[in-house]
Amino acid sequence: MRINRLHGWQVSIAEAKALQLELAVQVIKTGEVAAPRFIAGADISRPDAAGIATAAMVVLSYPELKVVETQVVRDKLDFPYVPGLLSFRESPLVLAASEKLVITPDLFIVDGHGYAHPRRMGYACHLGLFWDTPTIGCAKSLLCGRYEMPGDEPGSHTEIVDKGEVIGAALRTKTGVKPIFVSIGHKISLENAVYWAMKCCRGYRVPEPTRLAHLAAAGNLEEDMAVSASHRL
Repeated sequence: MRINRLHGWQVSIAEAKALQLELAVQVIKTGEVAAPRFIAGADISRPDAAGIATAAMVVLSYPELKVVETQVVRDKLDFPYVPGLLSFRESPLVLAASEKLVITPDLFIVDGHGYAHPRRMGYACHLGLFWDTPTIGCAKSLLCGRYEMPGDEPGSHTEIVDKGEVIGAALRTKTGVKPIFVSIGHKISLENAVYWAMKCCRGYRVPEPTRLAHLAAAGNLEEDMAVSASHRL
């Protein structure tokens, strides 16, 4: 898969924040994904004591949500952990994994925020611009803004509002569990992002593409698939 080369990654914290403001205006906040054939999930493991982490891309067919391709890359994270600058720490490794993909996804779901970010340029937006493909951010905790708790019914959602602007949605994906936080990454409307985040949930709190990418990054994907196959027998 080809990716855009928007900028280099050897930047200071101040330069990273300036880049976010510069790139934020390039994010396309409209678009409808109608009938995707392939949906990819992206995630990265926590680094070990040496700072080495594993990034994983898992491509699923739709509507079956069956794994058709997995790529992982393991390397050192060079950028420090700074709240709000996660993409500068993790994106280089995730992009390296996506470059190895043979299948080009129609939609990406990222385990992280997109537009629901103080500078409106979260992890999913950054990656979406590099991929130039519809991208959704699905995070497990709130970064900024406020929301009312959605109803208990799966699919219920409420707006996340920051400084008077709707920046995302709190989405209940499963009864009895906390909502996830969905936002635009690139080339998709918030309404469509919420729709596809929910359509990709198969009994878990998080969408299947990012759930499986998380397992792949931890080296546990094959075990999970074997257990799932045994349950179908």
